Amino acid sequence: MTQLLDRIRAAIPAEGLFAEKEWLVAAEPFRISAQLHDQLEKLGYRLSLFNRACNELYYRSISGKQPRWIADYLDRGKPAELVELSREKKLRSEVPMVIRPDLVLTDAGFAIAEIDSVPGGIGLTGWLNETYAALGFDVIGGPSGMRDGFRSILGERTDILISQEAITYKPEMEWLARGTGGALQVHAAEAYSRGEAPNIYRFFELFDLPNVPGASELLAAGARGELRITPPPKPFLEEKMWFALFWLRPLRDFWRRELSERHFSELQKHIPYTWLLDPQPLPQHAVIPGLDINGWTELAEFSQSQRDLIIKVSGFHETAWGSRSVVLGSDMAQGDWQAAIDHALHEFASNPHILQRFHKGALFDQRYFAGDGGLQTMRGRVRLCPYYFLENGKAELRGALATVCPADKKLLHGMKDAVLAPTGAVIA
Repeated sequence: MTQLLDRIRAAIPAEGLFAEKEWLVAAEPFRISAQLHDQLEKLGYRLSLFNRACNELYYRSISGKQPRWIADYLDRGKPAELVELSREKKLRSEVPMVIRPDLVLTDAGFAIAEIDSVPGGIGLTGWLNETYAALGFDVIGGPSGMRDGFRSILGERTDILISQEAITYKPEMEWLARGTGGALQVHAAEAYSRGEAPNIYRFFELFDLPNVPGASELLAAGARGELRITPPPKPFLEEKMWFALFWLRPLRDFWRRELSERHFSELQKHIPYTWLLDPQPLPQHAVIPGLDINGWTELAEFSQSQRDLIIKVSGFHETAWGSRSVVLGSDMAQGDWQAAIDHALHEFASNPHILQRFHKGALFDQRYFAGDGGLQTMRGRVRLCPYYFLENGKAELRGALATVCPADKKLLHGMKDAVLAPTGAVIA
């Protein structure tokens, strides 16, 4: 086992993979069942349908074919020029070419916590797959799936632009670009000068545009069709409130038509019930579905056992990624829960928040190497991040990153006491 650890450590690039980030080294891939593997394969297609349906619903809203309040919700807090850019005709059918859901593995299967349109971990997962495959392990996507998938979405000669806000992920993307003969090149978004590459991978959030000189003109060039940019400059597609819109009764027929009854029903099993924290009062005879309350003041009075609920900002904000805005009601004192609700309602006009049912992760065993090189087993909860690349219009599963967190952690994300592992060695 010591030799195995030495080989894994020797494979780590000198520059690292995550800037100033550490994790526990897995002794083997995180193993999933054949049934879950099959579900992951099908999930990519369903999420690609969902993304396209979201895109279609927004455009129907601004054209009057669906209620106007849909676009009004999605455009809140966005600069007018960015909203106008996102509506350019040449961008009409564009959707993100990489789909990465965050899945919490539960006793009942899995819950989709959110879908990340500008995901980190692409290079890291590629490195994990390549490294563990070289050690003889079977991994989902194979040794080169992540790199091949990424190169396929835009074609050869793609510039990857990373902003200072996302600088943590620069080393992993440099690893991804290495060995491509210059087909992929990594650039600092703030200093980028448009070159001859016909394709751009945008690794910076749209709220960060004021800090990226030249980005507005670059995105405008994409809207004119002069180059291809993914994710496209569509802030409405990067909102977490889509899960709330998915559950709204007035939109149920739309989702059924766009997704099909079967795929709509399947996604209902995995998308947590979600509400938009809109402070608009209800009529006295009305209640909020799933909560059976007439207003958010009643939500503040929920007991701790009733507060298996998460509040987080929907999008277009520096706290909208990395779990930085997430609060879990059952972990808070009553006063803090009240303050979180009040803050979310106060921010609605510019930074809408959502309320979401919390699904507790199941416990799994994962072997890893301790600091002294000894082998240990963590009993932990898992966030599974499958990566799908839209290759010729089809969502292909090219790898999956497993983050195994200590059992006492309820919010699952990368941390120094978590084990990061590729997913594979599927068992029956």
